[in-house]
Amino acid sequence: MPLNIALVSDQIAMDYLRPAFSARFPQARLHRIDTEVQELDALADIDAVVCWSPPIGLLARMPRLRLIQSVGAGTDHITRDTSLPDVPIRRIVDAEMAAGMNAYVAWAVVHGQRHMGGFIESQRRAAWEESPVVPPGRHRVGIAGLGVLGQSAARALLAIGYPVRGWSRSPKSGLPEGVEAFHGDAARAEFLAGCDTLVCLLPLTEDTQNILNAGLFAQLPRGARLVNAGRGAQLVQDDLLAALESGQIASAVLDAFVEEPLPPAHPFWHHPRITVTPHIATRTGPEAIARQTEDNLAQLR
Repeated sequence: MPLNIALVSDQIAMDYLRPAFSARFPQARLHRIDTEVQELDALADIDAVVCWSPPIGLLARMPRLRLIQSVGAGTDHITRDTSLPDVPIRRIVDAEMAAGMNAYVAWAVVHGQRHMGGFIESQRRAAWEESPVVPPGRHRVGIAGLGVLGQSAARALLAIGYPVRGWSRSPKSGLPEGVEAFHGDAARAEFLAGCDTLVCLLPLTEDTQNILNAGLFAQLPRGARLVNAGRGAQLVQDDLLAALESGQIASAVLDAFVEEPLPPAHPFWHHPRITVTPHIATRTGPEAIARQTEDNLAQLR
């Protein structure tokens, strides 16, 4: 039988991958199971799944499945399914992904620290309204999550001139020179107390779900800013809205959400101190995903 590959997601349309996979696997049969197309008639024939947030229980219905390929660097969107078959799970390894995250985090930190949102509003009113320029060296940035992306973002922020501190669940070695490191629950409050902007790049686990909550916000300096480029389920949305209302949090840049796409009626869309981006902090190109899927399949032969 020809190779059968399913492009699967319960959050996004996966048609953007079809041209690259058709070119890389010209003899394969491609199937879509996503927010727009439900090709469920060939589940018994699927050899490989290329996915972002596959529907719970779906992969267990594929008896021939040999590979579960994430389209991103994380796999928590896959492992949330407790019914997964005993099949290798592979993530994307992409140097350009780190560069994309560096650019996003640097933009988000500067956007808040330099009050760029206010200047945009001034422009709309044709108002020349200046404000004091605070140099980066006087604004402390904390990165929660010191994996590959977190360490790379730390280097980018250090190069701009921001003092950078980082927190992780367990100790990390080989951190960029200049990063003040903290780890574990015992050190979290000390870490947060020195964050004028907190950047969340944590993976989603039982420990990090709902970690961005009222208790955490209260440990930040009053008027701190939040950037969440991690996972939507790490943020308690009502707690953020309350912290913004009280002034404990000055502003937030959010790229990940519990429900994606973010519903049109969601209060985040029109909040004056929240910037919403549609989960685009960084992405791997379709050609690289197809190539790595081919490599991972070859390793299973």
